[in-house]
Amino acid sequence: MDNKKKLSLGLAILPIVAMLLLLIIGYGQLSLRIESLLLVSAVIAALLAYWQGYRWDDIINAIVAKLVKAMPVIMILICVGGLIGTWMLSGTIPYMVYWGLKLISPQYILIATFFITSVISVCTGTSWGSAGTVGVALMGIAASLDVSLAATAGAVVSGAYFGDKISPLSDSTNFAAIVADTDLYSHIQHLLYTTIPGFLLATIVYFIAGHTSLTDSSATPEKITAITQVLESLYHFNILLILPPALVAWGAITKRPVIPIMLAASVLAIALGIGIQGFTIKQGLNSLIDGFNLSMFPEQESHIIGNVSDIPLLLNRGGMSSMMGTILLIFCAFAFAGSLTLTGALTIIINWLLQAVHTTGQLIAATLATTILVTATTCDGKLALLIPAELFKGAYQQMGLDNKNLSRTIEDGCTVIEPLFPWTSAGIYMATTLGVSTLDLLPWAIQCYTAVFLVLIYGFTGFSIAKVAPKNSLKNNEAQRDTV
Repeated sequence: MDNKKKLSLGLAILPIVAMLLLLIIGYGQLSLRIESLLLVSAVIAALLAYWQGYRWDDIINAIVAKLVKAMPVIMILICVGGLIGTWMLSGTIPYMVYWGLKLISPQYILIATFFITSVISVCTGTSWGSAGTVGVALMGIAASLDVSLAATAGAVVSGAYFGDKISPLSDSTNFAAIVADTDLYSHIQHLLYTTIPGFLLATIVYFIAGHTSLTDSSATPEKITAITQVLESLYHFNILLILPPALVAWGAITKRPVIPIMLAASVLAIALGIGIQGFTIKQGLNSLIDGFNLSMFPEQESHIIGNVSDIPLLLNRGGMSSMMGTILLIFCAFAFAGSLTLTGALTIIINWLLQAVHTTGQLIAATLATTILVTATTCDGKLALLIPAELFKGAYQQMGLDNKNLSRTIEDGCTVIEPLFPWTSAGIYMATTLGVSTLDLLPWAIQCYTAVFLVLIYGFTGFSIAKVAPKNSLKNNEAQRDTV
């Protein structure tokens, strides 16, 4: 490895700039397929690695190493597809939509969506679980009420990541505290300075938006009544239908393995579909793999649907196979991430950032920029928390800053920002599960991006910056830089 060529700062930045330009112009402006743009970015990073002296085996091994780490995420995505399909079969999601239409008016759907997903995510500590269960139901309600799906999806993501950020049950929250060497509850308490203002701002925006043209729609009481009547006619509604999401919530709270719980919830939903709705085991397994379809209902019930066009849009969903396109996107994203990691470009860029740090505000800004950069380029949330924590920990100690400043900054730059990148696992998951593209929901994911601005303001003004006695860690910090 010693005979490999070293990258200059310009060459290190090249593949990242190329990726961003391709995505901004190609995806954002020309609506090109994001998979192809990521593959072009991967080729650029791979060519850079080849120029350094790496060969094909090195490049493919680096990509495979990334994909190995991503396999649990890929398996969860597949299980979510099966979950949605079987919950349609059992009537679980239609049951939640039914009561949502009965209880929630169009003017309050956005704020209700935000509050409900926030409560669920705080209680379970999982953004993915919140969005994949109650989030899907809320999107169905919004579609039936003719409310903006982009705004609703943004409210779901905001609420889901509110809990993922401050819940003591959240993996990312615990991990951020661990890698920054700080206490979990001190970390959560410090996060409230950037989280609560964002929560209040999001609440105000969703409340105001609920009384504008976004929800001043054609969803007349007659249309809502028609939809609820069709759902009542197609399904036998029963309180037992909430057992599958209750099982998922129990698994999240008790920290059970995610994949077995999701599969168990799917099996339970199939059993409910057979026992309560009268479907066959073949239809149950088909809904698990290929998704639910209205053709599964007996022919004599097909006339019930009538002219209610929203019913097929609401019910024809899910299936493990529906996630295959999403998995392809993950493969393309990690092809770039693996090639880029092999070049060592991130290390060079981060070391350059470290040399420019002289004040608290600059340190916070450098930490935030590094975290966002690592999140966007590695597509790995855990790595995006670990790398900045290891690199900047000594600098925080040297400047007399409590480590909870570090843990707050990396979480504000990673956990809640990750779903706003269309090519990360979180971004792909949210867009696929909710059926709204990342760029469409991004402006409405208010809870996710307000923390970035707040943490920068706090860094340069000194507000809410916790301090401790400075430590003489200059030598340790320099040693850390040398080993990166």
